[in-house]
Amino acid sequence: MDKLGKTLSTTMNARIVGSGNEVIVLAHGYGGDQSVWDNILPSLALRYRVLVFDWIFSGAISDQTLFDHVKYSSYDAFASDLISLMEEMNLTSCVFVGHSMSGMIGCIASIQRPELFRRLFLVGCSPRYINKDDYIGGFEDSDIDQILLNIETNYQNWAPAFTSLVVDQNDTHSVQKVAKCLARMKPEVALSVAKMVFRSDQRDILDKVTTPCTIIHTSNDIVVPNSVPIYMRQKIKAKSTVEIVDTDGHFPHLTAHNQFLEVLGRALDH
Repeated sequence: MDKLGKTLSTTMNARIVGSGNEVIVLAHGYGGDQSVWDNILPSLALRYRVLVFDWIFSGAISDQTLFDHVKYSSYDAFASDLISLMEEMNLTSCVFVGHSMSGMIGCIASIQRPELFRRLFLVGCSPRYINKDDYIGGFEDSDIDQILLNIETNYQNWAPAFTSLVVDQNDTHSVQKVAKCLARMKPEVALSVAKMVFRSDQRDILDKVTTPCTIIHTSNDIVVPNSVPIYMRQKIKAKSTVEIVDTDGHFPHLTAHNQFLEVLGRALDH
């Protein structure tokens, strides 16, 4: 229950769509909300029960005071929310599809409660964004400092500029959808979550993941270099594979949703 007495599922706008014996959980990433799954939800709902929801940082959450900057300063709090949500909705042995930061949340939750997860799909996911020694995360410390400064001082201009970098510009509808999601986020919440995500290092959890993983990456993602999914495949303890979706940007479920569905279908049928 939250401070208003609402259940977590109500607070997080959780709903199950579709019918089938198996449940797929769709978890959006930074700056998003459940609308980022709109392109694939109708197809998945024909075969599966699909859980969609909004993370507590999302601009789609009705009570924007619920985001606790201290509590949500690590991935663990989000993993705890995910586990609690799945328990509340009596879900076990699910297929989890986590975009970007949600990929790492799913990994952590699967380590803590492996019986809740049958397979993880990690989409545009990275355990660390900052380069270190021979690890290529894609950014230097100074790059992250500049991103955070831009969010803090000029969020309304930063958000559309960031969207133009991370979403394929040929897909105007998807660009507008992501821009709208980011615009709904409170700037102070956007900054807090960005600090947590961009400065985290979750590389040491990968060898504890025992749930089979499919790592989905685009052919050109400015946020996560191509070396990262290969690194993750090598480090994850469970059997894992890398699938490349031929599109630009960080949102293959929006800009190449048919290819994305094919990747999910192949892995799940197998």
